[in-house]
Amino acid sequence: MGDLLGVAVLGAGHMGADHIRRLDRVVSGARVVAVADPDTARAQEAAAGIAGLSVHAEAEAALGAPGVDAVLIASPGPAHEEALLAAFARGLPVLCEKPMVPDSAGALRVVEAEARLGTRLAQIGFMRRYDGEYRRLRVLLDSGRLGRPLMLHCTHRNVSSPPDFTSAMLINSSVSHEIDAARWLLGQELTAVTVLRPASSAGAPGGLLDPQFVLFETERGALVDVEVFVNCGFGYQVRCEAVCESGSARIGDEHTMVVTSGGNAREDVAQDYLVRFADAYDREVQAWVDATRRGEVTGPGVWDGYAASVVAEAGVRALESGGRVAVDLAPRPAP
Repeated sequence: MGDLLGVAVLGAGHMGADHIRRLDRVVSGARVVAVADPDTARAQEAAAGIAGLSVHAEAEAALGAPGVDAVLIASPGPAHEEALLAAFARGLPVLCEKPMVPDSAGALRVVEAEARLGTRLAQIGFMRRYDGEYRRLRVLLDSGRLGRPLMLHCTHRNVSSPPDFTSAMLINSSVSHEIDAARWLLGQELTAVTVLRPASSAGAPGGLLDPQFVLFETERGALVDVEVFVNCGFGYQVRCEAVCESGSARIGDEHTMVVTSGGNAREDVAQDYLVRFADAYDREVQAWVDATRRGEVTGPGVWDGYAASVVAEAGVRALESGGRVAVDLAPRPAP
């Protein structure tokens, strides 16, 4: 490996283009050497101005490009399993955006494939673990100062949903972040899920069940509720309140500039996750680059990606059935 980590980025859409920019302009110790996207014109546009890289239509070609030391997967979720297994076959460290693999069977195959290698290669992109507020909340809960956590109250709101967004995607795309955050904050697996469906908002596209109220149970008796509302119309908001035996702590209140003028006060509200979690993404990718250059893999792993897929699938079944659905995880491979 040279002085700079040579990264192949798979996917040049909204997330992939932002990671290409981040690796080129923000993160130290790495450079983009290859980009793959079926839309090569989009890949060329995302990589414009970066010297010495190659653009490919196929992921496999990018993985085999000269100078590739590691892979960042930001392609659509259904393409992740094949890309992860191809990276494993080449011994390449990977940072894979969530969902690791959308379906739990495929996610388990990835867990088993990495276990057969006998070493970790993949970090999964649950970036909230790198957000400053989430990290402070985790430290506080771990300290025990507030006693045992009893409940997490979570809010996840988007301005609007993409045209192809489905009712199931409120859970397996949006709430997947809360699934991982809850497991990480509490240090517990989620064991059951119930989804309640209020009347859909007038702002929701026809047929979309939006908002939803998702209730998770944990293995040690805590409860986690999530209000997910992906067509709220006014901003991107993510909040979490931990209620413990001896106190509570809340994160996600907008601490942005407040402008007071003419008898009114105005506060900006983020409109996009790339704005709200920009620092978290920067820290996540920098931590991955630093660890990879040391020959290490840190952060959330393939088991975390698998668990999120299993819980999300249970959530979708709960949405469809209107009942409580238990979460059934496979035995975890020995480390």
